Amino acid sequence: MDDPNAPERHINIHFSPDIMAGVYANFANVSHSDYEFTITFARVDHEVEDDEIPGVVVSRVNLSPKFMRELIEAMQDNYSKWQTREGIKNLPEYGGGGGGGAGAGGAGGEEPQEQ
Repeated sequence: MDDPNAPERHINIHFSPDIMAGVYANFANVSHSDYEFTITFARVDHEVEDDEIPGVVVSRVNLSPKFMRELIEAMQDNYSKWQTREGIKNLPEYGGGGGGGAGAGGAGGEEPQEQ
């Protein structure tokens, strides 16, 4: 249980430089069993016009259902923050806006009127 008098703990994660570089993925597949979720990340070549699109798996992650819920919540929170920041960048006062389409939640396409 949570003890209010317990000292605060911090996670200290270390990784090698090659892991720090990360991998690029432009495709993900999510599957599940009764006990876990699996997210498979891949890099696929969408420019190929064959019936079969080539791709390579760059990472596969297995998660418990509880951790999957926490990951979804963290991703939703971060995506919402990103949308807000992108929307602000597209405001005319910020120097954005001109004709590039609507940002998140914006009306888009309307030019400021001169007064």
